[in-house]
Amino acid sequence: MIVLIPSYEPDERLVALVREIRSRAAQLEVLVVDDGSGAAYRQLFEAARDAGAIVVHHAENRGKGRALKTGFWHAAAMWPGQNIVCADSDGQHTVPDILAVAARVASERDAMVLGARAFSGPVPTRSRVGNGITRRLFFLTTGVDLTDTQTGLRGYPASMLDWLDSVPGERFEYELELLLRAKPDGKRIVEVPIETVYLDGNSSSHFRPLQDSARVYAPMLRFGASSGVAAVIDYVMLFVLHALTGSLLVSVVGARATSAGANYLANRRFVFGRDSANSGRRYAALVLAILTANWALMHLLYVGAGLGLLAAKVITEGLLFFISYAVQSRLVFGRRTAPATLAADAIVPGRLTQGR
Repeated sequence: MIVLIPSYEPDERLVALVREIRSRAAQLEVLVVDDGSGAAYRQLFEAARDAGAIVVHHAENRGKGRALKTGFWHAAAMWPGQNIVCADSDGQHTVPDILAVAARVASERDAMVLGARAFSGPVPTRSRVGNGITRRLFFLTTGVDLTDTQTGLRGYPASMLDWLDSVPGERFEYELELLLRAKPDGKRIVEVPIETVYLDGNSSSHFRPLQDSARVYAPMLRFGASSGVAAVIDYVMLFVLHALTGSLLVSVVGARATSAGANYLANRRFVFGRDSANSGRRYAALVLAILTANWALMHLLYVGAGLGLLAAKVITEGLLFFISYAVQSRLVFGRRTAPATLAADAIVPGRLTQGR
């Protein structure tokens, strides 16, 4: 088991964390990635090395996501087949919690394990509000109910390393992107309760509220934007076709066919970032099923119940939205094969330095 600690401009808490891990669980290897902290912090990283960690360095700051990927590459090369637990360097994650996540990764074998905070006690407002908003948006987007979407304490089995490297993201958005892609890619997520720890009001955090929030929420906005654009196309075409033909059936079918084509292309290219085998056929089958349900509900509400066309459309789309998304994420674009682990020669020569 490897404990991976990405670190940018740390303080003595990094050294204390390394020392405690090595003293309480000597069987664990500790890998620290210095994300371009600079010469002013060299002594701290040397102290972490002296405490028992292997330290690798970025020549410049490249972001947490890139630091994690650098760590994954090194771990796969130096300790093939070993699971990884990622922890922050600012003292928010206690060693007992790190060990609890490590134990759960070992027992689950094929799941991403999150150390989930309850956010009880004194918690900075930005952290409490930020996690609450992200939790709700994440649930609306994916249908997955997680306690803590922003935790940095996470465990990954060795079999997941190749997938971790394939997910885009260089900075804080990377960890949320992993959660967003887990369900479509067939990766399980489990949570382990951990202590909620914030030191000095979380003043050591390098999270930039405006820039990094935009990066973090961008993946979620892509999910919503694709459906939003398709919905606009669907609404416009429905009224245009109804005005031209007067036929509800022609209007619903024509509008849905047009918007479905646009939605498929957007999801394949911009949302899921891939075209899995037979996704076109699966998406077409989904469209037919949703189209049938759409027309039936519209007929029931517009003709049977006497609702206005707009009201019937809004109610129908609201009922079918979550069903459509769940099927797309799991069956249309989801990958069904388990990834292989990174090979030992996956590190790009000359990119990194290391020492112990």
